[in-house]
Amino acid sequence: MDNTSIITQVANPKEEESISSSQDKVSQSNSSLKKHRSRSIFSPFFCCFRNYNDYHVEPPPANNKALSLPPPTEENGSPPKPISNADFIVPVEIDGTVHQVYVLKRPHVDEFLQKMGELFECILFTASLAKYADPVADLLDQWGVFRARLFRESCVFHRGNYVKDLSRLGRELSKVIIIDNSPASYIFHPENAVPVQSWFDDLTDTELLDLIPLFEGLSKEEDVYSLLQSLRNR
Repeated sequence: MDNTSIITQVANPKEEESISSSQDKVSQSNSSLKKHRSRSIFSPFFCCFRNYNDYHVEPPPANNKALSLPPPTEENGSPPKPISNADFIVPVEIDGTVHQVYVLKRPHVDEFLQKMGELFECILFTASLAKYADPVADLLDQWGVFRARLFRESCVFHRGNYVKDLSRLGRELSKVIIIDNSPASYIFHPENAVPVQSWFDDLTDTELLDLIPLFEGLSKEEDVYSLLQSLRNR
């Protein structure tokens, strides 16, 4: 699979709703693949597919209503606290109030993005609203790796979750991979998924480095299903 592409999510992990029982089954089916790699940028989603001259996503159906985003809060309902080692601080206006979003980059994200840009056509796909995902992506991607950006309106709202429907990307599904920390995001196409762990602040994390050899192998495949299935079988 030459010159394929990647989709990644830049979203707050707390945005995702709880996963239904059917989604739990998807998570269990992919657990063996997670164990195959060393366990360890933000809540990453990735999708890879062949390089096409144009990129088309079907418009969301009429009943796919985007929900308004509440101000960022911690679990106790208070505003998020500043962190001293933030890589970026992004001001975001929500309902007339400007909130400071503190962004900490996952270790090795720069190396990972540059390598993926060499192997794939990279597309950012996030369930977050463009008003804060877009400026974060501007700061994160210093090399112009992302060829396009898709936000919440490109997702399908299904059972309380924003799902990436890979069939709407206009690519052959045998050449598409979604990488996600939440099975809810790939519930429609679990056979295309590479699960990854969530990341918050572990500066010794190596998940992105561990992923590079896998993607180097996938970039040479014409059909990703066979390789992903073989990894699950292990």
